[in-house]
Amino acid sequence: MKKYSKAVILLAVLVLLNLGLNQFYKRFDLTQDQRYTLSETTKSILDNIEETAIVKIYLQGDFPSEFKRLQTETQQHLEELKALNNSIKFRFIDPLDQAEGLIEQGLQPSRLSVQEDGKVSEAVIFPWATIEYKDKKEHVNLLANQSADSQEEQLQGSIQNLEYAFADAFHKVSSDRKQSIAILKGNGELDDIFLASFLRKLSQYYRLAPFTLDSVATNPQETLQKLTAYDLAIIAKPTEKFTEQEKFTLDQYITNGGKSLWLIDNVVAELDSLMQNGQSLAFNRDLDITDLLFSYGVRLNYDLVKDMYSSTIRLAAGQVGSRTQFQDFLWQYHPVITSKNEHPITNNTDPVNLRFVNSIDTLKNGIKKSVLLQSSALSKPIGSPSLISLEEVSKKPIPQDYNNGNQILGVLLEGDFTSAYANRVKPFETGQFKTQSEANKMIIIADGDIIANQVHQGQPLELGLDKWTNLRYGNATFLLNAVNYLLDDSGLINLRSKTIKLQFLDKQRAYSERTKWQLINVVLPLLVLALFGLTFTFLRKRKYS
Repeated sequence: MKKYSKAVILLAVLVLLNLGLNQFYKRFDLTQDQRYTLSETTKSILDNIEETAIVKIYLQGDFPSEFKRLQTETQQHLEELKALNNSIKFRFIDPLDQAEGLIEQGLQPSRLSVQEDGKVSEAVIFPWATIEYKDKKEHVNLLANQSADSQEEQLQGSIQNLEYAFADAFHKVSSDRKQSIAILKGNGELDDIFLASFLRKLSQYYRLAPFTLDSVATNPQETLQKLTAYDLAIIAKPTEKFTEQEKFTLDQYITNGGKSLWLIDNVVAELDSLMQNGQSLAFNRDLDITDLLFSYGVRLNYDLVKDMYSSTIRLAAGQVGSRTQFQDFLWQYHPVITSKNEHPITNNTDPVNLRFVNSIDTLKNGIKKSVLLQSSALSKPIGSPSLISLEEVSKKPIPQDYNNGNQILGVLLEGDFTSAYANRVKPFETGQFKTQSEANKMIIIADGDIIANQVHQGQPLELGLDKWTNLRYGNATFLLNAVNYLLDDSGLINLRSKTIKLQFLDKQRAYSERTKWQLINVVLPLLVLALFGLTFTFLRKRKYS
């Protein structure tokens, strides 16, 4: 009887232990790159989730084996998030039954090539998740790095982007927008329709407001006071000269702690003029801010950088019958920049497309300078004024002519900025005057069009999307990272620097050597087992015969 009671007690203990462990989730990260260790930023964001958050993942069904790994990694990541906050509930859904509804929501499917038995076929998946929290809903794109050279690279980028993608989405649905950004107006900056795409994305994180410097002429003190209430000022492609009062206002905004993002075209060169006339004169634009930027440690040159690594423009290449035929030509005045540094702003971002960009010189003045964007080694600056002609597309570039090396196109400045008016007559008196700022940051990009989205049929397109080639560039991600870095927004920017390394199967070799590996994995174990059985039988007979 005691024997049975012990068995019952043991069975009960095992059942209770199993039930208890089912409620407990813990994963020990023994990987070299710590891919399964959540950052403090993610933990802090999850602390803001106080009510039930529903996560739906549309990665269920039949799709390529490589992306089964993305499914597994996504599930494991969400289990980790749920272990930190039990308010997070998630489930995987087969998207095929509701494909039309998902497309209407903007969740576009992805087409993937599948290699099986040496044959290539195509599969369609919906690499998306949605998060519903309170009255907010956010889409999560699980398939990152659209410009990757291979599906393996795309998969690796997607997996290492998982923490950022979900942390970013949870941050959007759970946080209140507190920091404010001024979009400067009054000096011929870009029209709203060309800023629409990026400002729409930016408004998900920050409070935005247009701010005109025109009132400086009538009430400069009040204008400066109102401007200093903003955390960041964006100066997007001004085309009209700044007055001394406007420059002084911006200068004192910076010395009083305001962050700034300068997107400046120092040379007038527009593709529209070229398309109409076939050639156009590029000439200097006088914004009168050279002295201002010089005091902070940079100088924007009056030139245009040509780069052999560039995007294309579409031109008429002939006619077939009555129809005009178009062709895409490389246009070296539109460099495509792939950043190779590991700064959080540029790490893991797609190439950035610039248009008629100028070079930047950095000066020694105690300010820390980090190059964010630079041309390739096969680039050269062209002095201004100069004549630009569309006929240049027909000339084959000679690499030896592009030997000026990397040209700086965008730079981050960090430190204590000295006022450009420290030893000069002030345009107006103010009680907020400071000769030097405390620790501050600014970013200067020598291209105003980096922020400009294209327009199709009167509607703004997504920033970074080329309507002619349908290629996507990383302009929006780069600029969003830049703003996040300047404003230290919750540490999300650092999650983009997370890098993991995955090991992939060599499919071509696996297919060519499949017979050998089938024998090793199937026949060899059977032979070993048979040898063991024969040996065991022989020894047993020998012992007991």
